[in-house]
Amino acid sequence: MNTNFENSLEFAKTLDKQDQISKYRNSFFIPKDENNNEVIYLCGNSLGLQPKSTRAYVEQELKDWENLGVKGHYNAKNPWKYYHHFVKDSLAKLTGAKPIEVTAMNTLTANLNSMLYTFYRPNNDKFKIIAEGTAFPSDIFALKSIIKNYGYNPETDLILLYPRENETTIRTEDIISALDNANVQMIMLGNVNYYTGQYFDIKTITIEAHKRNIIAGFDLAHGVGNLKLKLHEWNVDFAVWCSYKYLNAGPGAIAGMFIHERYAERFDLNRLSGWWGQNEKNRFLMSHNFEPMVGVDGWQTSNPTVISLACLKASLDIFDEVGFDNLINKSKLLTNYTEYLISNNISQKEKIQIITPNDPNQRGCQLSIRVNGADKRLFEGLEEANVVADWREQDVIRIAPVPLYNTFEESYRFVEILETEINKLY
Repeated sequence: MNTNFENSLEFAKTLDKQDQISKYRNSFFIPKDENNNEVIYLCGNSLGLQPKSTRAYVEQELKDWENLGVKGHYNAKNPWKYYHHFVKDSLAKLTGAKPIEVTAMNTLTANLNSMLYTFYRPNNDKFKIIAEGTAFPSDIFALKSIIKNYGYNPETDLILLYPRENETTIRTEDIISALDNANVQMIMLGNVNYYTGQYFDIKTITIEAHKRNIIAGFDLAHGVGNLKLKLHEWNVDFAVWCSYKYLNAGPGAIAGMFIHERYAERFDLNRLSGWWGQNEKNRFLMSHNFEPMVGVDGWQTSNPTVISLACLKASLDIFDEVGFDNLINKSKLLTNYTEYLISNNISQKEKIQIITPNDPNQRGCQLSIRVNGADKRLFEGLEEANVVADWREQDVIRIAPVPLYNTFEESYRFVEILETEINKLY
């Protein structure tokens, strides 16, 4: 972590003046309180803010629907039949993939279930799945259901990994050790653990999994738009993600999926087939003979919602303009600075613990703060002071200083408020 920080509001303002992408904050609507003051919004890990351009993107499609009706599928400014193609290049850049490997479709858990149907191929020798014990519940639900549907026991055949005693994150060596179980067929981890903010070493885990003939899949809900990804290079088998967090595509936004190029023409694999996976050239011939598209598009089911895609494209166009390396550079600096302030400005240091790794290479922009002995009153106090953060039972407050729209001054003021609210309780 950067140790050259200074503990002052003036220094925070200096960092903001030096921030080369600070102007992009003005590309987003910042929520305001009843007095029209901007809140300190640190909840982009749960729901990203709305780009100001989103309304125009959506209104374009509404206008074309109004004027063209069904002809909008071909004659709209952005023809609806092909709209999912308009986000492919951007998604490929964000995930370190090829356009043939990524698409926008469905929702996250629907995509995960689709991938499990394809890649979970249990037999008498290999039938277990590895996941982190603190994975988001919907991931566990999906994993348990696929194991049960194939006639195996979710209680014994889903191997859940937890940190060692008195530790808060899972060691990579413990994940690799779990892969040595001869019965493991798949490992499915979150790219970033939603609770602790720990980033898993996808590259190493995938290499070790493949050495043992194990499928490696990842949930990128807290990784895409937050961390530098190289899914193609890392040889990941599949990945899924949502778009309403760091991708700022709105509540319930259309999700995304990655399938490595080596499966592009594996038409023998199980898949949940649907009309939009049919060869695009023959789709409207209405044949009952399924001829899947090459690449990830062959796993599409229904036609994607154009309005949701428009929201996603509005945000992705900002990512393309900013440049992801610029975002990563600011993200590391901003998160490091926030951690520095928490470590230096909280007088009752024994009351708090940052359970997110302090190594910038093992986290994104999320910090999970455990307040020892506290209940939800601390979180409620932050809310009353116009800080929008996130509470996770039993005692963790999650914050995410997002580089696209958060500032160094906001981090400084947040920690001031945190100190005040802790002192009120103790």
